[in-house]
Amino acid sequence: MFDLHGKTALITGAGQGVGAGVARVLAAQGAGVAVNDIDKDRAEETAQAIREAGGTAYALPFDVTDLDAVLDAVRGFERKAAPVDVLVNNAGNAGAGAFRPTPFRQSDPADWRRFTEVNLFGVMNCAKAVLDGMAARGHGRIVTIASGSGVIGQAIGVSLYAAAKGGAIAFMRHLAIENAADGITANTIALGLIDPAASGREANHTREMAARLPVGRIGVPDDPAALCAYLASDEASWITGQTLHLNGGSYTS
Repeated sequence: MFDLHGKTALITGAGQGVGAGVARVLAAQGAGVAVNDIDKDRAEETAQAIREAGGTAYALPFDVTDLDAVLDAVRGFERKAAPVDVLVNNAGNAGAGAFRPTPFRQSDPADWRRFTEVNLFGVMNCAKAVLDGMAARGHGRIVTIASGSGVIGQAIGVSLYAAAKGGAIAFMRHLAIENAADGITANTIALGLIDPAASGREANHTREMAARLPVGRIGVPDDPAALCAYLASDEASWITGQTLHLNGGSYTS
């Protein structure tokens, strides 16, 4: 089940945290992995760790907000290595600078564009780079890591982030419909509370934070990574246009 041998996956923002976890798990399932990060050293560090574990990985640094850079990097990679079968859009808020909850009335208009460029346009840019090739081959998987804040209103001070993530969620729904006939699926994972620095289920989370969740623990990178492995697989061919909430039960729909 969920065998990804023979597939090549591009994971954005994979130099650390959730993205690194996704890259590691997809590689363990047999995929060749292109590790993107805006920081080339972080990208290479994740790729090297995967190679040391016996997987196939390439560092592919670029800025997801720069369409020309995205297109050049992906086209160059596909010429030298392999076509991209799976795209995981994970690059997100970190690219917009330090995250400080700020009510919209106190927000700096300069931040509006930065949040949108990373969390929405970054998804569009990367999708643009891979869609034609996927359609020509009659197969593709696109997964976007978003946030529950793009669907529901629970926290104060995340309106900019939520607006951009909500836009990405809507974009993915329509991308799914437009490309379904070409064998391409497009789904979104709406994440809840995640400890991006955790490397396993034994991570030391505070009791107070974990107690807020019905499952009694905060999410770790392996959680979205496992769902990505399913959505990237042949077994997931009949699931598209969906927003899958991964949050330990903090929100149900």
